Amino acid sequence: MDTLSYKTVSKRKEDVVRDWYVIDATDMVVGRLATTIATYLRGKHKACYTPHVDCGDCIIVINADKVRFTGNKWNDKVYQRYSGYPGGQKERTAKEMLVKKPFMIVENAVRGMLPKNRLGRQMIKKLFIYTGDEHPHAAQKPEKLEL
Repeated sequence: MDTLSYKTVSKRKEDVVRDWYVIDATDMVVGRLATTIATYLRGKHKACYTPHVDCGDCIIVINADKVRFTGNKWNDKVYQRYSGYPGGQKERTAKEMLVKKPFMIVENAVRGMLPKNRLGRQMIKKLFIYTGDEHPHAAQKPEKLEL
């Protein structure tokens, strides 16, 4: 009997094959969209998933300014940031964030669902978010991902 057939195979970062996907975020709920994106960025949808290797795919999100929240989150949800200096804490509601930086709504939601370490910082670099219908990644021949 072949002993290698029972051995668990761990993917190496050199062996990872990345696919490209496009997601149209029009009228999608932010949290549900972010969980799907985080799953694909981590590579958990693949059979070769390895927790300590970045084996996920690249995701392009278009129409990020047309996402939606449920309930009254447009007014109640607050995004905070802190400069590190006294009095340097700043806040924006989701409605203000949609006007000033609409791509950050999706990015913050996805970033919160990824690991908080070097691997998570590497994974978030494979996420490309655009507010319009156009994206400059046509050369990668991305597939449309239906959610």
